[in-house]
Amino acid sequence: MNDNLKKWLPWIAVAAVALIVIVIIAVNSGDDDTVADATTTTTGAADETTTTTEAEETTTTEATEEKPEPGPLGAVEIAPGEDIQIRSLQAITGDVAFLGIPNQRGTELAVTDFGDIKGHSVSIGTPLDDLCNAEGGAAAGQTIASDDKVIGTIGTSCSGAAVPASKLISESGGVLVSPSNTSPSLTSDLVGNAGDDYNPGYYRTAHNDLFQGEAVAKFVFEELGFTTAAAIHDGDPYTNGLASAFQNAFEKLGGTIVVFTAVGKDDTDMTGVLTEVAAEEPQALFFPIFPPAGNFIAIQSKTVAGFDTIQLIGADGLLVDNFMELEESEGMYFSGPNLDYGNNASEIGTTAGDFLSAYDAAYGEPPSAPFWAHSYDATVLLLSAIDAVSVEMSDGTLIVDRQALRDHLDATSGFGGIIGTLSCDAFGDCGSQRVSVVLHTDSSDLEAGKSNIVFEFSPN
Repeated sequence: MNDNLKKWLPWIAVAAVALIVIVIIAVNSGDDDTVADATTTTTGAADETTTTTEAEETTTTEATEEKPEPGPLGAVEIAPGEDIQIRSLQAITGDVAFLGIPNQRGTELAVTDFGDIKGHSVSIGTPLDDLCNAEGGAAAGQTIASDDKVIGTIGTSCSGAAVPASKLISESGGVLVSPSNTSPSLTSDLVGNAGDDYNPGYYRTAHNDLFQGEAVAKFVFEELGFTTAAAIHDGDPYTNGLASAFQNAFEKLGGTIVVFTAVGKDDTDMTGVLTEVAAEEPQALFFPIFPPAGNFIAIQSKTVAGFDTIQLIGADGLLVDNFMELEESEGMYFSGPNLDYGNNASEIGTTAGDFLSAYDAAYGEPPSAPFWAHSYDATVLLLSAIDAVSVEMSDGTLIVDRQALRDHLDATSGFGGIIGTLSCDAFGDCGSQRVSVVLHTDSSDLEAGKSNIVFEFSPN
């Protein structure tokens, strides 16, 4: 071996070792890819729906790194650390605050019980007031529609407020889920035709009053055995819709409506209309209106000749504390949502007993109106839908597609609720549709009256 070869031999050896190391690394890298591919395929097989390929896995990874393409209604982006924004729109001042306040509280308790969604807290912001009228609904609806961070709203208390609010929120791409709107015009006629005031993105856990009208008609005609009745409304979509539903169902059964008339919401002297009713000698008077007009009817009916033989019947608008505490309310029947919830549990496990205990602990009193469970269920329904469709980015940003949210709510079926199983039809009626009639006999014991069920109705 010559001296030059001896001189370069160590360097040749080093190069050979380096080459071997490079080959080993390359082989191991290829093995790792094979293991990754095998793991990916196993994951796909476990889903039992698709066999995931390496290309599909790459696409899935990219979907969490890049913002998904928004649908036709756009999407809401919640930055890391920001709250998910929903709203409460209820009648929380004025004569009908007794209805809206327990609804709002039901939402507050549901938000607390549901907890965070993918690391983001949920905020209802400043509660909004629908004033139980069109003007209040329009003003609050515009406030919500103009805030592009609001994903959904629980409300309204009153159907009259929902008419403008639903339109404004729908046009903005939002959703409105009501616990206590019952007017058929907001959803449908139950035979496939949209109501005059239906808007996409509107849902409710409350019943459709076509069912309540039928329930009252059956009770009056079949249980009480009455063949004649009168009805009074106040022109509101709720009161007019329910009185009309009762009239149609009662006449279909063979009964006769001898007077169908209206009063003004602000009327205080009811003697004229009560005298008109008494002159026709109906066996029952159905007046599905709110206080204070309902209070004046009940009180003044005691002073009108002929009313001592007419059975007074109210609806859920009067199934409230500040009416049932009147002595004149004793002996009245009331229709409304069936409050016998038994062992029903919401999708997150809450029962009626759990809710009422939490409500009393938080607010020091029982709910003053009957739609508290509907409000809780409406809120859990909305939050569950947001959780289901939201996309979490790698940096903690959350994307909620508005159309996907509506699509998910549209597909609701078999969803657990305190009020019963929730399933949404094509026009947003999601409630269990259970209606009851109670007999109130003691104005000093309101809870006994609310629970004294004498007739139950369910279309299922």
